[in-house]
Amino acid sequence: MSDILAAFLYAQLKARKLIQKERKNVWMYYYKHLQDWAASHDVSIPFVPEHCDQAFHMFYLLMPSLYKRQALIELMRSKGIHSVFHYLPLHLSVMGKKLGGKKGDCPVAENVTDRIIRLPFYNNLTQINQQQVIDAILSFE
Repeated sequence: MSDILAAFLYAQLKARKLIQKERKNVWMYYYKHLQDWAASHDVSIPFVPEHCDQAFHMFYLLMPSLYKRQALIELMRSKGIHSVFHYLPLHLSVMGKKLGGKKGDCPVAENVTDRIIRLPFYNNLTQINQQQVIDAILSFE
């Protein structure tokens, strides 16, 4: 690791409690404001059992279909909100295919990759910006 990267990491490690608190606040705001909508639209949101810790590194929606996911991404894009799908299953990556991976090898991963959408998520995401994301989602049928 270069000295510059090490210095950057060191500064983040020193501020990790504050960073983690900010990320938890973003995560909890999404959770609080989207859980009812998700339940009524057959959409899954992250669930963390009480006995578990989590990194609060992202917030996602697991849509009922690829079609719904793409429609929500397009709606968000039309409102100037950047949201993306997240994972490509490793067995379908270039290297995975070189090692023999093929469609159908991991049906659950393939199903999730077709339905997952990541919401904007970073430490200093303001509640005003976050509410814009939530309002866009709540307008989605």
